[in-house]
Amino acid sequence: MKVDVFDYDLPAERIVQHPRPRGSSRLLTLDRESGAIAHRSFRELPEILQAGDLLVRNDVKVRPARLYGRDERDRLVEIFLIRPLTAERRRWLALAKPGRRAKSGRSIRFDEEVRATIIDVDAEARRLVEFDRSISEDLLERIGHVPLPPYIRREAGAPDREEDREGYQTVYARESLAVAAPTAGLHFTPETLTNLDSRGIEIADLTLAVGAGTFKPVTAPDTESHRVDVEDVLVPEKTITSLRAARENRRRIVAVGTTVTRALEAWARLPNADSHEAGDVSFQTDLFITPGFEFRVVGALLTNFHLPRSSLLMLVCAFGGTESVLAAYGEAIRREYLFYSYGDAMLIA
Repeated sequence: MKVDVFDYDLPAERIVQHPRPRGSSRLLTLDRESGAIAHRSFRELPEILQAGDLLVRNDVKVRPARLYGRDERDRLVEIFLIRPLTAERRRWLALAKPGRRAKSGRSIRFDEEVRATIIDVDAEARRLVEFDRSISEDLLERIGHVPLPPYIRREAGAPDREEDREGYQTVYARESLAVAAPTAGLHFTPETLTNLDSRGIEIADLTLAVGAGTFKPVTAPDTESHRVDVEDVLVPEKTITSLRAARENRRRIVAVGTTVTRALEAWARLPNADSHEAGDVSFQTDLFITPGFEFRVVGALLTNFHLPRSSLLMLVCAFGGTESVLAAYGEAIRREYLFYSYGDAMLIA
């Protein structure tokens, strides 16, 4: 499909810049068969879902992957860590801004006298960065910054705001593997989760390590020419047992976000997905979901509102129908919903 099909105009004031109290967001519901739209509150989610539903979450934690340092001329440089490349966590794949200050061979110093050298720059402008010590999660917590997306405006190099440290993390986040939040999960409060459980809605977790590719713009003119980055997925044995039971009993599986949707649909396409072998399943996926995709697992999708022309919007259109989803986006804009990471939510079922 042509990428410009997934374009829309969004007033700048609809891009919310600060997290709001969890659970206070609005919830637009879309019936994907009829196209009917309703306007609810996220607090109503336990009443909207059905007893017997299986709700699947991404329990990944966002690491403070954005580092601000100084080059040899004392100029500010941003190094955005993507993932460690060695077990001792000294070598990392990273992005840099501005790139001209992080050329191969350049040295950069950070807080706590941490130093790094740019070893190489690849064809996609990613940096191979070698630090003078192990960059542990504890060290990152001290010198790193919340990797907010570019549409949330913060002063470069300024200390993190506590609202972002807390608000850009789900209440059920566990292991620090992601450089972006699974934002559909940001709405949940412990009370919401308790209410879901009390209404007979089962909850299961998986882990997809959201990478920097989630911000990757689709620059190709058609969807067939775009590729999404590979991401690591872990589906625990307990979750697999719940998924198989739900499928066998024709219970609805509700994905919390596009990352869960990609993980579940990729898992369903593994050679052993339908076997009854025990154990956790780890794999990598670059599954790119666009309209015409056959969904094998997901029966309902809870998601935020996504950027125009993005792979995330294409996935949502594939699930809910392009015409219906874009019509719902238009209705959300008219009714002044808030968009993107700290914005309102949408349930497609």
